[in-house]
Amino acid sequence: MSDSPYIEFRDHGRAWFEDVIRNHYEEALARANSLLDEATVDENGCYVTETISPQKLRFLGRQERAYRFIFCLFNHYAANSTEVVRHRCNNRRCINPDHMQLGDHRENHWDDVDFRANGVDFRLI
Repeated sequence: MSDSPYIEFRDHGRAWFEDVIRNHYEEALARANSLLDEATVDENGCYVTETISPQKLRFLGRQERAYRFIFCLFNHYAANSTEVVRHRCNNRRCINPDHMQLGDHRENHWDDVDFRANGVDFRLI
């Protein structure tokens, strides 16, 4: 037992991504690439899934949104539960990792506000 008065809490989402990246990367990458291969590429470069809402997948006993899974794998990043993967293209069915960036809930909200006011300039993606 430590003499420290602090308790360290481990984020389960981050721990899961760390395990996937460290111990199951090749298998996860094959799964991510198969999702990308199944997607339809639209005129904006979005890799769009055939689902009505953002596609989900199950990997190593955890269900995750496909775009979050792909973003974290391609960037070797273990996102925690409070971090949001933002769609710069404003298409939540898009799984193109080049159209995503990491952020927080506040930034994600302002992305939506900005999109409603100005649309998306795909030349900037």
